[in-house]
Amino acid sequence: MGESLSVVVLAYGDEPHLNGCIQSILANEGVTEIVIVDNGASDAIAKLPSDPAIQILSPGLNLGFAAGCNLAAETATGSTLVFVNSDVELEPTACAALQTRLQDPTVGLATASVRIADRPELMNSGGNPVQFLMFSWAGGLGDPARNHTRSQRVASVSGATFAIRRELWCALGGFNSDYFVYGEDLELSLRVWLAGYDVIYEPRAISHHWYEFSRNPDKLYLLERNRLMTLFTIYEKATLWRTVPVAAVIEAAVLVAALRDGWARQKVSGWLWIWQNRTRLRERRRVVQAKRTRGDAILFKVLQAPINPPPAFGFSVPQVLNRCLSMAWDRIASRTATLPPTERIVGDADHAFASDGRVE
Repeated sequence: MGESLSVVVLAYGDEPHLNGCIQSILANEGVTEIVIVDNGASDAIAKLPSDPAIQILSPGLNLGFAAGCNLAAETATGSTLVFVNSDVELEPTACAALQTRLQDPTVGLATASVRIADRPELMNSGGNPVQFLMFSWAGGLGDPARNHTRSQRVASVSGATFAIRRELWCALGGFNSDYFVYGEDLELSLRVWLAGYDVIYEPRAISHHWYEFSRNPDKLYLLERNRLMTLFTIYEKATLWRTVPVAAVIEAAVLVAALRDGWARQKVSGWLWIWQNRTRLRERRRVVQAKRTRGDAILFKVLQAPINPPPAFGFSVPQVLNRCLSMAWDRIASRTATLPPTERIVGDADHAFASDGRVE
């Protein structure tokens, strides 16, 4: 292909699947190097094969997923960066398929067909929907993979396996390290949309994820805190102010759920972090807004109103609330200027949003 390709992997903890992950990457076509960040997985890393393509970075502490990926990307030399979770195994043509998709200059991010490792006929993610208050979930989780064979625009990549051109990664500044873990892939995806590029699901790039969905107070703290960081920084000012009243109602509802389920302290801690770091968030917002080339009208095409995670997530939202969210989002959208013709997505007339938030 004439381009170099670097694969980034973060390792932390026991990492029972790390060796299989690295072996599968080594078997991939066109991989120039594998950059592994040891966030605290020295035992597992010591068991990896010796190969000149492997470079191991040991920062001496757990940087988290976001900052760890940023460190690896700074070190990597490839013109294409592929990010792979340590509990993922790639099929041999996955990296090449993602790199080929990025040869289209209108594409900014390409996400893989992520399958459930022990049931590869089922999807883990075919790109993730994003709700306008920045809730997100694994798109197509549990669907037959045969139903996801078409390349299409999606709201967000899955952090399990995705690719981006180094040039665009550097221009956007990579992940926001403040996220530590969770939601950084969503936030990057929306910034790519705002920068004038598409986010694409590539079904020929197949990876197998040893996926385990878990909900614990610490994870919920990070998910909720990071969701609010994205909400407060991604929108233009007018859209943000129109969205805040809806967000306030939903925040109250989330707090009620947190009280019921025993993680209210973590929910309130997320609010406190946002307040204590408001100056930092204002600066981050300035940076995000300065890099956009599209107005928020693009987000009305990309984001969805209902909150409808798959059943495996273990919770659902009453349909009456989803109807209210849809009406609120329609009202906000109706007060936003339409995109000028030169800023319209290529193929708009031929593509519509699917019911789960994907763009087909």
